[in-house]
Amino acid sequence: MTPEPKAPSAHAGPRPKIGPFAQLIFGSRWLQVPLYVGLIVAQGVYVLLFLKELWHLVAHSFDASEQQIMLVVLGLIDVVMISNLLVMVIVGGYETFVSRLNLNGHPDEPEWLSHVNASVLKIKLAMAIIGISSISLLRTFIEAGNLGTTRSNFTESGVMWQVLIHLTFIISAIGIAWVDRLSESGHRKESGHA
Repeated sequence: MTPEPKAPSAHAGPRPKIGPFAQLIFGSRWLQVPLYVGLIVAQGVYVLLFLKELWHLVAHSFDASEQQIMLVVLGLIDVVMISNLLVMVIVGGYETFVSRLNLNGHPDEPEWLSHVNASVLKIKLAMAIIGISSISLLRTFIEAGNLGTTRSNFTESGVMWQVLIHLTFIISAIGIAWVDRLSESGHRKESGHA
């Protein structure tokens, strides 16, 4: 048996030499690592919040109304969506702006990570923010039946502002996706693939 030839690695050949100032500029990306570690700590806080709210749901499940249970469940979904957003920012941001994670072939590699870049990350974040805003707005709509009473946590103008802010998120996401599409089609035309 003859050994199979090794495929050339992506780093084959001498690395180009860069000057000290360029090394400093390029190396500054590592200053973001404490920021991502801080987001991991924030995610831990969200796990504790989730467990606390879940405990309250279970402990009060027999004496709470269906509406109260629905509001707590929506709060739990909100925490999960925010946690998903944190994962996208931590993993996608680190992979895009700091260093490769080299997860190719790992069974737990997220599907979206293989094609993540700054543009894709922006669109995914915008969609996650819309999802989080939708859950928050749904909670408001469920409580809207109490508007004008002392049991209400919202005012009519507060509900209106939430709707307007949600619509702003949607319009912003559409704008980001549209600009990204224009940019992508411009790159294809420049490279002659149009």
